[in-house]
Amino acid sequence: MNTTRSDKVALVAGATGIVGNQLVKTLLHEGWEVIGLSRHALPHPDNIPIVTVDLLDAQNSAQELGQLPNISHIFYSAWVNASNWTEMVEPNVRMLRNLVSNVERVASLETVSLMQGYKVYGAHLGPFKTPARESDPSVPGAEFNAAQLAWLSDFQRGKAWHWNAIRPGVVGSTVSGNAMNLALSIAIYASICRSQGLPLRFPGSEKTWHSIVDHTDAGLLAKATVWAATSSTAKNQAFNVNNGDIWRWSELWPHIASWFQLECAPPVRLSFQQMFKDYQLTWHDVAKRNSLNMADILRLSDGQFADFVFGWDYDMFGDGSKLRLAGFSQIQATDEMFFNLFRYFRELRLIP
Repeated sequence: MNTTRSDKVALVAGATGIVGNQLVKTLLHEGWEVIGLSRHALPHPDNIPIVTVDLLDAQNSAQELGQLPNISHIFYSAWVNASNWTEMVEPNVRMLRNLVSNVERVASLETVSLMQGYKVYGAHLGPFKTPARESDPSVPGAEFNAAQLAWLSDFQRGKAWHWNAIRPGVVGSTVSGNAMNLALSIAIYASICRSQGLPLRFPGSEKTWHSIVDHTDAGLLAKATVWAATSSTAKNQAFNVNNGDIWRWSELWPHIASWFQLECAPPVRLSFQQMFKDYQLTWHDVAKRNSLNMADILRLSDGQFADFVFGWDYDMFGDGSKLRLAGFSQIQATDEMFFNLFRYFRELRLIP
């Protein structure tokens, strides 16, 4: 590992994920040195150096992270799943603690950026106050994002470095094969409908059809995350990060149908997970006819996250004004975000 300290050296946990992948690209574009963390020794598509570490293991974390004295900024978007919300708290706090405490021992940290979400507002529990604001009081009960921030803010107290907590809406990303890529799941669904001569039926309930869900373009999220990590007005602050516009599905869905040259049909609650299983052979034929790069539909998306999103029969959006008032002014039209992603998937021969 190079021991010559450059001005900005980012350590990205979750570098291949739906958030981290674009963050790495943005950091590199802006001239940062970037190092990724991974539990498994896998190459990164941007050829950044990867440190293999098990953040659940205190001894392994101390050994591997103690060799990184040049780190100036930590960007944390890793997480580990469990069978329920309560059981997710301890391992996810442990991973963050092992990372930050061990890097802090050997490096002159400036910022730790923690990727969160609207679960801190109780979004995973059912209908909650919208628009959600960073000043809203905490929600009782076990939730790992809130527990991580509680530990981080307490650990940082009295130290020279600072933290940020970044809270995006549903992220629009180019990363394929990731369970949380909603745009790709929609694109696959629309492609199936075209192949079967079907309209693009909205896959949620009537309540979901009329609900508001805000979205966050991965590129905009990456830029906002880097801005917060380097801005004097963002120290020890949490920020909602969304595109800056508001859509109901009843407004957005017809535009998506039109882009795929499909008729729009009324809502019926559908399961993407079941649909993608049902159409595995159909997709194989679609892929063959259109020379697509992936004939296995379940390797593109298992549909689970899409089912989660279209199961929300309540509003799911936050107030993004605090971020803009603090100095980050970029916005992204959500309909154009989807169209750009659909074009990208088509160019990569992921959809016909």
